[in-house]
Amino acid sequence: MNSPVQRLGGKQALVTGAGSGIGRAIAVRLAAEGAEVTILEAKAEAGEATAAQIRAAGGAARVIAADVSNTESMRAAFDQVEKLHVLVNNAGISHVGNVLSTTPEDMDRVYAVNVKGVYHGLHFGVPRLLASGGGAIVNVASIASKIALLDRFAYGMSKGAVLTMTLAVARDFVDRGLRCNCVCPARVHTPFVDGFLAKNYPGKEKEMFDKLSAAQPIGRMGKPEEIASLVAFLCSDEAGFITGSAYDIDGGATLLR
Repeated sequence: MNSPVQRLGGKQALVTGAGSGIGRAIAVRLAAEGAEVTILEAKAEAGEATAAQIRAAGGAARVIAADVSNTESMRAAFDQVEKLHVLVNNAGISHVGNVLSTTPEDMDRVYAVNVKGVYHGLHFGVPRLLASGGGAIVNVASIASKIALLDRFAYGMSKGAVLTMTLAVARDFVDRGLRCNCVCPARVHTPFVDGFLAKNYPGKEKEMFDKLSAAQPIGRMGKPEEIASLVAFLCSDEAGFITGSAYDIDGGATLLR
């Protein structure tokens, strides 16, 4: 694959939720930098579409169908992983609501994917990383890990947990060749955003898209490829002195708070 750098040649990488959006961009970028990528995706068809894109560009990819929220599904998935040098816990879901409108069922659903899903990736992935001589973990958190966003009670809770899990793993394994960091994006233009607008603002999609874009201090939403670029750096040896860090990639959203 054509790439300005080949920082991940010979590395085995695994990305959860890589069937679309940010996860797909991350998988494609890691492959472009030389990694052999395992796509762990609940929607196998979406995962295969990402793998096909990687292979078409000359990269190596395979798909494992798994539900990040299910312990046995994740155990079985990681049983198929022999070597691992890079782990990206990206899979996640969103939720809109405050503490009054968020139901117990909402909380359980968000927790299962965004918190327990990352736990499963770490719980089953860390032993593989250590057995391979160490490596790098990047968890996809959010600016909601650090600041309060309106009507994001459950989502903010879950992403705050991703940040603290990142710090805990970084601390516990800092002397065993394992680095763990997270990235904290603001609003990124993904198919999820388009679907959200189509569902909630039919006929006014462009108007609302422009409004949401303008709400970011830099004047636009982020691109999945921009998140992927930061993740690729943190996974590479160029970031070898970085662990336990949470990187804002937010178009200035936290700057103005």
